[in-house]
Amino acid sequence: MLKYTLLFSLFFSFTLNMHAQKAAPAEKSDPEAKKVLDRIRKKYEGYKSVEAAFTLTIEVAGQPIDVQKGTVSQDGDKFRLDMDQQVIASDGKTTWVYLKKNNEIQITDTDPNDENGFLTPKDLLSRYQKGDFLYAIIDKVSEKGRVLTQIEFKPKSKSSEYAKIRVSINEKAGTIESIKAIAKDASRYTFQITKLTPNKTYPAGFFQLKSSDYPGVHVEDLRM
Repeated sequence: MLKYTLLFSLFFSFTLNMHAQKAAPAEKSDPEAKKVLDRIRKKYEGYKSVEAAFTLTIEVAGQPIDVQKGTVSQDGDKFRLDMDQQVIASDGKTTWVYLKKNNEIQITDTDPNDENGFLTPKDLLSRYQKGDFLYAIIDKVSEKGRVLTQIEFKPKSKSSEYAKIRVSINEKAGTIESIKAIAKDASRYTFQITKLTPNKTYPAGFFQLKSSDYPGVHVEDLRM
């Protein structure tokens, strides 16, 4: 779960919040990569909200490749993730996790300082602003008639569960196409964006989960 949420956090950190980024020290990161990110920022920084349909591919050694589809939405500090097996929603104060197989909702306080809990886009952005990553352009590749610029991020902390994170950017369209996280155990998590919808208006309560919407659901309220 933590790995999935990190990918979505990374995506939103490079879209809605790029205007707030403070790059890692220029002498250690690639200034050309920063220029690419700055150009993408100019397009995304005006978006009030963004929704992405995606495909998540999970590759773990010794296990079949797992491909999941879903939708992730964010409006400010609020976010919602809808997938086949679960739904995660947060209104900025409270986080709900609905486990479909168990028909159970878990409720927790949203804690922006908890690095072991769900990583909201704001959390990750805060760490990025502190210079926790070094980044550089590593390649430009052709894919389905598009030229993608690949920027690789490496965490400075040796305790990070990730060895590297790679972001593929379509500079011509001004869009982020995919994010791949490679864990230290060699597992790979690829977040491929299939459709992006900016400035969508969400109904009241969209970023909350109500037990009345899930007949017979068991609720575990873990708030302090």
